[in-house]
Amino acid sequence: MDIVLTGTGSPIPDANRAGPSTLIKAGDTHILVDAGRGVVMRMAGAGSMPFFLAAVLITHLHSDHVTDLNDVITTNWVMTQGNGNLAIYGPPGIAQFVERQMHSLEPDIGYRIAHHAVLTEGPKVTVTELAPGDAFSLNDVSVTTAATVHAPVHPTIGYRFEHEGATAAVVGDTIPCAGVDELTTDVGAYVQTVIRRDMVEANPNPMLQDILDYHSGVVEAAQTAARNGVKRLVLTHLVPAPTPDQYPEWIARAAEHFDGEIVIGDDLTTITL
Repeated sequence: MDIVLTGTGSPIPDANRAGPSTLIKAGDTHILVDAGRGVVMRMAGAGSMPFFLAAVLITHLHSDHVTDLNDVITTNWVMTQGNGNLAIYGPPGIAQFVERQMHSLEPDIGYRIAHHAVLTEGPKVTVTELAPGDAFSLNDVSVTTAATVHAPVHPTIGYRFEHEGATAAVVGDTIPCAGVDELTTDVGAYVQTVIRRDMVEANPNPMLQDILDYHSGVVEAAQTAARNGVKRLVLTHLVPAPTPDQYPEWIARAAEHFDGEIVIGDDLTTITL
């Protein structure tokens, strides 16, 4: 199993970091978790494409996590010449979101059908709304879900993946909670969105201060990893985004609480399990 960080950024635009997304590559099965800005370009960089996807899994409906879902849908449709059927999973609300995305694409769909004889109807999507605790399989990858906590955003869910003895958890935006503990127990890799709480607290911007109560900090992520027997802690969706010379400081803060491997994610960072 490979975990590819196809977007390590946040809502703050960054020339070097695409919006939040993570690609799971397990054998021939490709699964995308979230679809932030620039995700299709990063998928190409990771040796994948939307038509390779067994599914897209959404953690929650914050715009930075879903803004390019329409690009995934459209690219899958065009590149499969209308024969693809994209599976999309997410918390309640994802079906309405996808329906509205499809409405927004109606002009483009009409133009392409009028121009290409092979396209006779719009994109095919199958949307499944999930409840915490749901489990399903995507080819030979087992997926389980649990509730996360990102209030006032609700509901939010995280995912655990198992394939041929390899395990990984991608939990999205959350604070430490029972669901994250459940998903991360004894996993080979735990992918967690994080903030540097000390840096955010020092910034007087009130909107930045607002993120303190619903994101895990580096320390909290490390404590979660240690508590649950995680092998590798993978930090992504970094706020404020560090420069490479700052990585040792971020790692040192986590290492005070977790003695396993710690990875600071750049776009296209790949962890092999």
